[in-house]
Amino acid sequence: MEMLSTLINGMLHSSIAGTVGVLGILTYLAAIIIAAIYRIREGMKEAEHH
Repeated sequence: MEMLSTLINGMLHSSIAGTVGVLGILTYLAAIIIAAIYRIREGMKEAEHH
């Protein structure tokens, strides 16, 4: 959680390029989390069918 607050705090004091970079990092992190949740749910469904 501290990492996210550091990124956002740095973004607020950064240039446009830095802000875009941080937004890219946050978007990538969100995609990883969404993919992980999806795979976990699919695995749970698969386990129920066996």
